[in-house]
Amino acid sequence: MKYLEKLGFTKEEIQTFQNSVADVMLETLAKNKRLVKANLEYLQEIGVKNMKDIFFQYYELFLIDHSNFEDIFNKYDREDLVEKLAKNVAIVEYL
Repeated sequence: MKYLEKLGFTKEEIQTFQNSVADVMLETLAKNKRLVKANLEYLQEIGVKNMKDIFFQYYELFLIDHSNFEDIFNKYDREDLVEKLAKNVAIVEYL
């Protein structure tokens, strides 16, 4: 999961994540690292400051096809969504 380091994740954060997630899910995330990386980069592009928190809590979301992933977030006003995500990442469940 070294690709996460290039996106600003620390080694410690990655290690903690790996220790708390099932091996089969870690393998799935590793096999789909391009997709996961593209989806994380999209959140960075739209200005989400707490993308790490979103990833750690909703990592399975990052396995969604990239165009569908973008569509989920593009349904809402970008600034409003970024602000709401900063206050409460749990709203991801309702997108």
